[in-house]
Amino acid sequence: MKPRARQGRSRVSQALVLAVLAPFLAACGPISLAEAERQCFERARLAQQPRGELTVGASSDGRTAAGLEVNVSSDFLLGKDPAAVYESCVMAKAGEPPSRPLYMRPDWKD
Repeated sequence: MKPRARQGRSRVSQALVLAVLAPFLAACGPISLAEAERQCFERARLAQQPRGELTVGASSDGRTAAGLEVNVSSDFLLGKDPAAVYESCVMAKAGEPPSRPLYMRPDWKD
């Protein structure tokens, strides 16, 4: 009976390992084309130029606050073409080319 009990425990432990690893393995696979295009559009925007945000505020009791956030991508620093960044990013994430080139998207502004 011991061998059978070991097999049962072995299957349970295998199932447990698969249950724990499944979300991580699923994250490695390709994502939908639409999601890849959305994510890669932002990456292409950062390849075009740095983006930033400046916040300034004051409260009624006279306290002031300020903040600055700047996002600079390595693609921008390396002078990469945003269209090439977009296409290679979509290919890597979705496993297929974009539905239309970056410069043909109506939401792209030079």
